[in-house]
Amino acid sequence: MAGVDHALQEIASMSRTELQDRWAKLTGRPVPKLSIAMLRLALGYELQARAKGGLSRTARQQLDGSGDARPQAMPLTPGLRLVREWQGKVHVVTVDDAGAIHWNGQRWKSLSEVARAITGTRWSGPAFFGLKQRKAAA
Repeated sequence: MAGVDHALQEIASMSRTELQDRWAKLTGRPVPKLSIAMLRLALGYELQARAKGGLSRTARQQLDGSGDARPQAMPLTPGLRLVREWQGKVHVVTVDDAGAIHWNGQRWKSLSEVARAITGTRWSGPAFFGLKQRKAAA
């Protein structure tokens, strides 16, 4: 893991061009159109996934869905970290061991409250943070 730690430290100081080159070499896929902050996160994820084997089969199945047409939200489990870019700024929300939601140095009652504070409009918190997804009807 020391190699991954070193690579993650390098990513923190790379320019956009260096990040894009690293992405292309590592993944062989086109560089996603993301802000430099999100590109760093995506590249860091790719490096760690390759070192640790990526998502578990269960996690992939949950993300793929089961054919249900209703929106489903993932549970807020302790240790969960949600990252969302909004208008060029990266927002990180964490769930503590007691299940409380934290953002911007404060404790919040719900993800929807956080989404409202970030955007200034009413949002479904789970939808804003990508926890709710519409599944195709079978």
